[in-house]
Amino acid sequence: MTRGTGPVATSRDAGALWEDAALKHLVRHGLELVTRNFTCRFGEIDLVMRDRDQLVFVEVRFRDSDGHGGSTSSVGPAKRAKLTRAASLYLQAHPEFAQLPCRFDVVGCGGSLQAPAFDWTRAAFDAF
Repeated sequence: MTRGTGPVATSRDAGALWEDAALKHLVRHGLELVTRNFTCRFGEIDLVMRDRDQLVFVEVRFRDSDGHGGSTSSVGPAKRAKLTRAASLYLQAHPEFAQLPCRFDVVGCGGSLQAPAFDWTRAAFDAF
């Protein structure tokens, strides 16, 4: 994998590339980007998007194999709790979205960046 002209130096660089690819996929399907990489004391929300009248908190996961379960199954109870708490802080910081229905989606990424494959699970878990 490359970013620009040099090799991908870190997993963070690779994660950013897969987030780019997932974002493009979601935009092609009608979602609008609101915020990228919202960070707080509970962790990070990869993408915050609008899907018509819903606010969508998106976790992007890359797995190069399904040997330990797919990308969506990799979002276990601890990660769901962190995402839920981070989303609550996001809504407190952005009261203009507080009245919108919310959902948590997981986008599993696989394949290669040249030929990506996505496993998009809408409403992957309930939180609010």
